[in-house]
Amino acid sequence: MSPVSTDHVIDTQAASRETDQYFHANQARAFASLSPASISLAWLDWAMHLAASPGKQTELLRLAAHHQRDLGQYLFDSLQASGNPSRACVTPPETDRRFSDPAWCRWPFNLLHQSFLLTQDWWEKATSDLSGVDPHHQRQVSFWARQWLDMVSPGNRLWTNPVALNRTFAERGMNLLRGGGYLLEDIVRHQAGMPAAGADRFQVGRDVATMPGKVVLRNGLIELIQYAPTTETVRPEPVLLMPAWIMKYYILDLSPHNSLVRYLRDQGYTVYCISWKNPTDADAQRGMDDYLREGFFAALDTINRIQPERRIHATGYCLGGTLLSIAAAAMARDGDDRLASISLLTAQVDFSEPGEIGLFIDEAQVHMLEAQMLRLGYFSADQMAGAFQMLRSYDLLWSRVIHEYLLGDRRPVNDLMAWNADTTRMPARMHSQYLRRLYLNNDLSAGRYPVNGRPVSVGDIRLPIFAVGTVTDHVAPWRSVYKLHQFNPGEISFVLTSGGHNAGIVNEPGHPRRQYRIRTRQPGAPFLPPDDWMASTPVHDGSWWTAWTQWLADRSGPLQAVPDLGCPGCADLGDAPGSYVLET
Repeated sequence: MSPVSTDHVIDTQAASRETDQYFHANQARAFASLSPASISLAWLDWAMHLAASPGKQTELLRLAAHHQRDLGQYLFDSLQASGNPSRACVTPPETDRRFSDPAWCRWPFNLLHQSFLLTQDWWEKATSDLSGVDPHHQRQVSFWARQWLDMVSPGNRLWTNPVALNRTFAERGMNLLRGGGYLLEDIVRHQAGMPAAGADRFQVGRDVATMPGKVVLRNGLIELIQYAPTTETVRPEPVLLMPAWIMKYYILDLSPHNSLVRYLRDQGYTVYCISWKNPTDADAQRGMDDYLREGFFAALDTINRIQPERRIHATGYCLGGTLLSIAAAAMARDGDDRLASISLLTAQVDFSEPGEIGLFIDEAQVHMLEAQMLRLGYFSADQMAGAFQMLRSYDLLWSRVIHEYLLGDRRPVNDLMAWNADTTRMPARMHSQYLRRLYLNNDLSAGRYPVNGRPVSVGDIRLPIFAVGTVTDHVAPWRSVYKLHQFNPGEISFVLTSGGHNAGIVNEPGHPRRQYRIRTRQPGAPFLPPDDWMASTPVHDGSWWTAWTQWLADRSGPLQAVPDLGCPGCADLGDAPGSYVLET
């Protein structure tokens, strides 16, 4: 028998891997980019441990019997009180608005929603505090149970929603006719790749992203915009804004009244902002190192040419803040002192507790995404939007079904909603590195993240840091953002503001019902746990923007003459907002 050649074995292995990748990519398409293996393993882990836990089974049986008894008594009280008993079986949390309308208190809808809330309570108990289950699997099971319950809520169907029924009778079905039209319009727009209905009222450069300026750098990855000043003198240290590349930059320059760019200009700063290119399959091999080199450091070099010998207040938002932390750590390692401070807006440096987004990140899930991205060349906007929609399924999906398709009320679109609908993609290689190095391996906080072949540590950063977390952030939970205190011993001014991941940042002065807390941890001070920090830090009414600009002013030099727009001898690359932000 002749020996099998090594080349033949290698070719066979490569063909097998390609076949598997093709199958996994199609599996990802069939399952909406969700790994059936990951979900199945979570449920199997839960089910096997529940089967081996007679104490937990007894507890759940007793709870079910208790709920049945309460519901039976509620039914009896309803019949005695003509369908409107004075006492409820269960009261929903204050944040649950699904059954807040008085119509839900009338028979038989009161019985329907009370039965649903009791079922929800049982599943919450069943999918939590089960000994032996892997914590990631337990969180997954609890999450998918909530998704199922949100889907079967009686408020989502016409015949079990008294508010929708009342509207239908009052309008003789016209609400359903309007809702059907809205549904058809949404389907057509989605299939055609058009923006969401109402979002086209906000045109980039006309209604949003309107601050005047010049594009002073364009490469294969970014455009750098330098904004025209609004004051006669400015601080010598410019501000560089670096948003995440999973978003269009103009969340920082929305309408004139809530533009962070405008606010900074009015406070006497020269402002620069990175606008990321929306990648295509041609950018599939761009990685995190490219985003550092052609993104942050290219912007830094250009600012240094325009304003030589000026240190820079660098500001990163979301993933842009994580990239800024990596860059600042590399600069500290290499003795590069071009930064005056760094500000991190809802940005994490440790990913051990990333919040609900971590539900979609494990080896099986990442492997499936990599197989799909290998075929496409990028992570698509629809995939990203779908993940965030599931994290807030009622707010982003079911409430829309009810209000627009059942009640026939099309909600008006504001500038933030229009921006949110203006989605982007992410290159395959970068997204894989981002998920593996940061989320799965947590390399940055562990001091393993490589830049130019050598690891960096956020503990080396000796610049003053201004960090912002938001109370209801589902993407970067504030306690996760707060962990920066454990990895950097320097001066950290931490702000916790009301709002979520986006609305908490777009937080202009004068916005009603805004609050924030702020405290500075001096270098070398002992660690204060996040809950203790919250309990001992006073609340301030208003916008954190004012506290931030004061913090920047305290770390800036005296006012000076305004610098020129652009660098001497540089080509004219056009006016703000540039061309990359217009790419779809």
